[in-house]
Amino acid sequence: MHIIVVGAGEVGSYVADRLSREGHDVAVIDVDEARLQQVAQDLDVLTVAGSGTHPATLRQAGLERCDLVVAATSDDEVNLVTSMIAKQGGVESTIVRIEAPELMSDEAEEVLKASGADLVIDPDSETAKKVLDILEYPGASEVASMLRGEVVVIGARLSDDAPLAGMRLSEVAARYEPEWQFLVGAITRGDETIIPRGDQMLEAHDLLRVVCRRSARREIVELLGLARDIPKRIILLGGGRTAFMLADKLSARGAEVVLIERNPGRARFLAERLDHVLVLQGEITDVSLLIEARIEQAGAVVALTGEDHANVLACLYAKMSGAQETVAVTHNLQYLKLLDEIGIDSAISPRTASANGVLQFVRGVAQVQTFLTGDAEVLEFEVADGSVADGATVAELNLPKEALIGAIVRDGKAQIARGRSSLRKHDHLVLFAMPQAVDEAARLFA
Repeated sequence: MHIIVVGAGEVGSYVADRLSREGHDVAVIDVDEARLQQVAQDLDVLTVAGSGTHPATLRQAGLERCDLVVAATSDDEVNLVTSMIAKQGGVESTIVRIEAPELMSDEAEEVLKASGADLVIDPDSETAKKVLDILEYPGASEVASMLRGEVVVIGARLSDDAPLAGMRLSEVAARYEPEWQFLVGAITRGDETIIPRGDQMLEAHDLLRVVCRRSARREIVELLGLARDIPKRIILLGGGRTAFMLADKLSARGAEVVLIERNPGRARFLAERLDHVLVLQGEITDVSLLIEARIEQAGAVVALTGEDHANVLACLYAKMSGAQETVAVTHNLQYLKLLDEIGIDSAISPRTASANGVLQFVRGVAQVQTFLTGDAEVLEFEVADGSVADGATVAELNLPKEALIGAIVRDGKAQIARGRSSLRKHDHLVLFAMPQAVDEAARLFA
């Protein structure tokens, strides 16, 4: 596919990177030439300086042969106009990034329709959802709900005293026969990620991605060495749109929420609209303010500002003070290794949430989950009538070595996949795969 990405910022550059690494022909447009130079240096893409709202710029980026336009700037209006021009120019599909709630309300339905957008992505909303999922599974670094919530994929590092540490997968399988409740779908050790098989040893500090039936999720958390209570007192650092959505949802669930925001006007706005949230005005790195917020008693501290260094410092102080769980939103992915080494529990980036939506659309699958650490992906497929998988067992499929079926949902009931598990049309599957194995595996279900 020839794909034009408009916007070379945090979201657009990450989306362009994922798409180009999958072999798509990608052009990136941005008005900031310095940013474009960095993109050209880092990625194998065509860069075009200019605005996506200018037809000439889009034509220079290859509009006439374009299959998809992704409008991912931080300006909603630019994204909507870009989509409109692309559709008028004959582009089949467009994806737009929208952040203003007013543009996603019922009153704005006609505006979105006029833009012709086939998919709307909202990085702030998706980031808030990811934080909520992680807070539901304390100690996990990644959580993804799949197959309409029937199965959950949990990413976590094995602690030294985790029951699974030191076991081979074949031993784990034998212990939990005949009805498996979970399956290890991917292992990241150091800089290497693999789709494991039965003889693989699980070692302390491995980053595992485990799929489990929703009914067994608490047992899996214990096996990973992560058993903790869901936090009841949560401190949010930063008062942007993501924090507003989080505070609203958490307080509605009965959590005690404290929010710290630097800007006096924004703090006043939040205090007026969040009735059951304590809003404090000040810097999130102000130790006296963190003490006033009783950060040492926090079940979770979530740093959500646009400044990575402030998020890292505040989470580090929270951890040292006794906070149980720390979550940092990071915009510079070079910080990831540092966050892991200094003991911050989870890192979330708006980039992955946006990329997941785009990849889901490009591949035509029900769901795609990518992660900040490791290249493994988790995808949801439906078995098509007459496909190779229809009527076959998992073992008979001869999946690529770098792909593994983790779970099957049939008639609303989930089961963990085994070699002897049979497949039939309309089954929904959770597949773990490395990017290079996705297309080959997808053909078996199509």
